[in-house]
Amino acid sequence: MENNKIAVGLDIGTTKIVAMIGQYNEYGKMEILGVGKSKSLGVHRGVVNNITQTIQSIQQAIQEAETDSGIKITEVEVGIAGQHIRSLQHSDYITRSNDEDVIDEEDIDRLCNQVHKLVMLPGEEIIHVLPQDFKVDGQSEVKEPVGMYGARLEANFHVVVGQVSSIRNIGRCVKSAGLELSGITLEPLASANAVLSQEEKEAGVALIDIGGGTTDLAIFKDGIIRHTAVIPFGGNVITEDIKEGCSIIEKQAELLKIKFGSAWPGENKDNEIVSIPGLRGREPKEITLKNLSKIIHARVVEIIEQVYLEIKNYGHEEQKKKLIAGIVLTGGGAQLKHLKQLVEYITGMDTRVGYPNEHLAGNTQSDATTPMYATAVGLVLNSLENKLKEANFKEDVLENVIEEKESQEEVAVEKKSRKPKKGFLDGWGEKLKKFLDDAE
Repeated sequence: MENNKIAVGLDIGTTKIVAMIGQYNEYGKMEILGVGKSKSLGVHRGVVNNITQTIQSIQQAIQEAETDSGIKITEVEVGIAGQHIRSLQHSDYITRSNDEDVIDEEDIDRLCNQVHKLVMLPGEEIIHVLPQDFKVDGQSEVKEPVGMYGARLEANFHVVVGQVSSIRNIGRCVKSAGLELSGITLEPLASANAVLSQEEKEAGVALIDIGGGTTDLAIFKDGIIRHTAVIPFGGNVITEDIKEGCSIIEKQAELLKIKFGSAWPGENKDNEIVSIPGLRGREPKEITLKNLSKIIHARVVEIIEQVYLEIKNYGHEEQKKKLIAGIVLTGGGAQLKHLKQLVEYITGMDTRVGYPNEHLAGNTQSDATTPMYATAVGLVLNSLENKLKEANFKEDVLENVIEEKESQEEVAVEKKSRKPKKGFLDGWGEKLKKFLDDAE
């Protein structure tokens, strides 16, 4: 099997690390070939804080995926999130020297590269530069400027910024686990890729990915990413609260949350009680489900209100920016009972739980389509897309070589126009690879 047909996503989360191997089937849907999952020990709120433990967890997940699929993994696409991520709006322009030619990909690349040179705060680095809409010679709201005439090309950008050290630590872990880094993607973007339909992105939608350590938000409107944010709370703080509130150990708190937890306290009768075995020789503890859901409710409301604030900051209340498709919840935290109703109650927006089966083949095992795996599925999809672009480019180059034998002059023009469209992160990933190689 050719290796460029297969891609691997590595989701380094706060509670779990997932390695997923996938490929396109003949219908252009993604087949999952293998999944490996391990407990994540060295990550706190989406940021690596113990390199050795993280490397071990990565190796364990990778090994499991290799055993599951019988395929050797060499390179992975990694997701990045964490409380150090922030995003900003920026507009920039270039003046084209030759306005006789139409605008091409190179001009857009030049404009994007100019944004990459923005001066950030010390210790910060640009991860993504996402063009929103373009202006050509003052004509605004141009979606696709390629092929138009114009001397001045400007664009509004959504720029995602992260901490250099955190990003390098992730790169370091992947490399030390014996893997190559094929690319880095912002996790909310990966999750969005896996669970949102094109119609939703057009209509306007907010994707809320509730993970263990962080809650990620991505807002789309008119098919374009408009806003991203990472909120440093997730499922773990809920578990933490249950642990404190009921004086039990973390493992029991987590089980309670998953089995009996609900985000809506009115659901439970006063007499519903769970008995939890005490520690070594101590009396068992009795906890009412009503209390349990009150604790969960309080924390979940806090998380949702923070996210809703971000949605309002984006400008959801303006008519033009209204998110018609409402909210899509995904991530492990989306499996909490009655969460959908609570989110609808707080925000007044339509809500659904997002399963990552938008682009998956029909025969996928059901456990891989739970919201927990949304990010991993999205990372594999991103990686497959990039590989497809590269493969097409290579075919183009081969065609060119053949044509070159036939006619020298024609091909010079051909070659100029057939430049592969670089992803936002390609240059960035190359920089990181170089940095890691130098550090060895």
